[in-house]
Amino acid sequence: MNAPAKPVMFLRDERFEGLKAEAAIEPDPVSTSPAAKTTQIIAIYGKGGIGKSFTLANLRYMMAQQGKKVLLIGCDPKSDTTSLLFGGKACPTIIETSSKKKLAGEAVAIGDVCFKRDGVYAMELGGPEVGRGCGGRGIIHGFETLEKLGFHEWGFDYVLLDFLGDVVCGGFGLPIARDMCQKVIVVASNDLQSLYVANNVCSAVEYFRKLGGNVGVAGMVINKDDGTGEAQAFAVNAGIPVLAAIPAHEDIRRKSASYEIIGKPDGEWGPLFGTLAQNVADAPPVRPKPQTQDQLLGLFSADVTGRDVKLEPATVFDMVGRTESVKPSLEVVYDAA
Repeated sequence: MNAPAKPVMFLRDERFEGLKAEAAIEPDPVSTSPAAKTTQIIAIYGKGGIGKSFTLANLRYMMAQQGKKVLLIGCDPKSDTTSLLFGGKACPTIIETSSKKKLAGEAVAIGDVCFKRDGVYAMELGGPEVGRGCGGRGIIHGFETLEKLGFHEWGFDYVLLDFLGDVVCGGFGLPIARDMCQKVIVVASNDLQSLYVANNVCSAVEYFRKLGGNVGVAGMVINKDDGTGEAQAFAVNAGIPVLAAIPAHEDIRRKSASYEIIGKPDGEWGPLFGTLAQNVADAPPVRPKPQTQDQLLGLFSADVTGRDVKLEPATVFDMVGRTESVKPSLEVVYDAA
């Protein structure tokens, strides 16, 4: 027969008394004062070569001249987002610097990857060389490094993320999929391919909204606008505003090619980028209405897009040059039990 269990004796301990006293202290009341600073994180998407980097360089410069603290993060493997800001000079990328520091047994510091000019801060995530890795994975690694550097504690008014829109793997959809930004801006022009990419971005936003996401599209910037109106029509159909239309002008093309900032308050194009900066700040994120392929084609004349072409099914004769007789199947089909 087992002996009866002995009662457990709790000895008086000063540590327990201290914890008891600490637990009895009422917590501070929840603060009801407004936040000291709210950072707008905005992801800008567009087809490669459409002019995202040009638009962003001048937008962020104008924002800084308006007294805003702005950080630009280039998320394109080409690492050319900051080129215009720094007069064509490439800055070290986060991925490249992180690899070198790791080999040396050192930690990455902010000064290793973030650089500034005229009140604008900028950095490049970078990416692998062609055929040597996944660009999307590079984006993910870059943001992991930013978080280690305290990304969520930085006190910027605006953080602008420059993303390549015609790459659809997961890393490039990170800001939308993980609610890392509040809103998205698409850059396009009056051509089908750039609008196709803009529509894909709208589709991604709508997809993640249905899954419970909060990111919306704030609007479109029409670059190299030649006045034909297809991009404007797309924006109307998709239910998003046009934030600015940058004309297809020789002066803009020439200055952009020579890495010259044109978004200066006292310059010829200052009012255009001043209005764009204000619109970017004020535009609310909305749920877009993605278009079907036929709706996109409908923005253009039939002689350009081939919209009136009928699909003719191919035949076996087309494929092998002869007509094959249909042979009975040897597959054994069992009756349901």
